[in-house]
Amino acid sequence: MSFASEPGRDDGNLPPVNIVVPDDARELDRDVLAYRREMRAKRRRQRFLRFFRPFRTPELGGHAAFIPLIAICLAICVVGGALLSVATMSPASVPATPGTAQAVGPAGELTALPAGSVQVAGRLQPVRSLTSSVIALIPANCDCGLALQRLAGQAIDAGAKLYFAAGGQALAQLAGLTARFGDGKAVAVADTGGVLTADYRPSGLTVLLVFKDDAADVQRNLTADFQLTPLMRELGQSRAVAAAGRSPAS
Repeated sequence: MSFASEPGRDDGNLPPVNIVVPDDARELDRDVLAYRREMRAKRRRQRFLRFFRPFRTPELGGHAAFIPLIAICLAICVVGGALLSVATMSPASVPATPGTAQAVGPAGELTALPAGSVQVAGRLQPVRSLTSSVIALIPANCDCGLALQRLAGQAIDAGAKLYFAAGGQALAQLAGLTARFGDGKAVAVADTGGVLTADYRPSGLTVLLVFKDDAADVQRNLTADFQLTPLMRELGQSRAVAAAGRSPAS
């Protein structure tokens, strides 16, 4: 600046500049933060443009190169969803092939529940009130924990009531087996009067599939991979209705 010049102008005749110098440098903090935000946003834009720059070249088709990329992403999503649905589909939810009957498990010995009473969760109850349910008769010295666990899982899938019943020497095991292998579904039934054990005399794990009309399929000598879920889903009907529904259409 020349002292001989007009105040506010320099020798080059430039317009006046209003410069305010703050007394405290901390007053510039907001401006510094705003400048840093702007620079970060600029760097993000530059990285984004560098990533997609190869697709924008004429050799790769310019903007049209995005179309195959989008198509590939959609194809990956569709294939992944299909694989996930197949992997999570349970055997019970697999649709039956039209014209064929769905397997419903082995047909057991047909019987009717005996008269008499048992203790259900500590309360005396008629045996014939345990309808539309699954009753596992546990023998003495039962080494059938895995079978009971499998039975509980199938009852949960079918939405069926489940009872673990025992009498005589097997009563000592009942509470522990129910808590350990009942999966929170099984209810302990103490056959203190021997009503069920006298009628069915279980030498191994015996399962009663009890229908609405107190008719029961007696399942004995079950294999390790037994599947009773389809039969359990029919327990809300009478035995005759359930059997008629499984008959092939004429």
